[in-house]
Amino acid sequence: MKKSILLLAILPFFGCAELQQVANQLPGILEQGNVDIAGGLKEALNNGISKQVTKLTTTDGFFKNEAVKILLPEELKKVDAGLRKIGMSKLADDGLRAINRTAEDAVKEATPIFVDAVIGMSFTDAKNILMGNETAATTYLQGSTSTALYGKFNPVIKNSFAKVGADKIWTQIITKYNSIPLVKKVNPDLTDYVTNQAMNGVFKMIAVEEKEIRTNINARTSNLLKNVFAMQDKK
Repeated sequence: MKKSILLLAILPFFGCAELQQVANQLPGILEQGNVDIAGGLKEALNNGISKQVTKLTTTDGFFKNEAVKILLPEELKKVDAGLRKIGMSKLADDGLRAINRTAEDAVKEATPIFVDAVIGMSFTDAKNILMGNETAATTYLQGSTSTALYGKFNPVIKNSFAKVGADKIWTQIITKYNSIPLVKKVNPDLTDYVTNQAMNGVFKMIAVEEKEIRTNINARTSNLLKNVFAMQDKK
């Protein structure tokens, strides 16, 4: 039961196909007594997708969400300031928007990796997470998926730069900046930077959803969710 409870905390970020994969590979924990754990997982899934995942994968999912919006790295803040000084604010704004677009395009790639992490979770992991702090599940996922997530995100981010036109925008930005007299030329690795920032955004939103389910009884929108998380409330 405790392992199932942990799954509920992170299932809001699973797609229907991935949810079924979890159900198929973990048959022993899907039902206990009269509690329909599989039904609870689907309910948590539907609630979470409507609240969180869709927000991140749609246009402006990162750019207009101040909690996860990707800002420029320190190296590029001087580029931004330099362009604005010479009347190129629009180009600077376009560059910031473009890197956020690439993150929005990559987030959908995270789901299968999270599924693998859930399937590989041991009973001890689940017990510790259930009785841990309000973001213990997120911390577990971050520790167990970051390497695989980077490997999945990085090529997607690289492709997305071309897909959303960010490569052309940033080539223009860097060229314009480097042509300003007396400035120190820059050649940043934006793919690596955006990959890491996109990952941070995903984990931040998972933590928001986990905390809500753990701490807000009203967020448990069915008797099933209430019964499952009531066990955690008693720790």
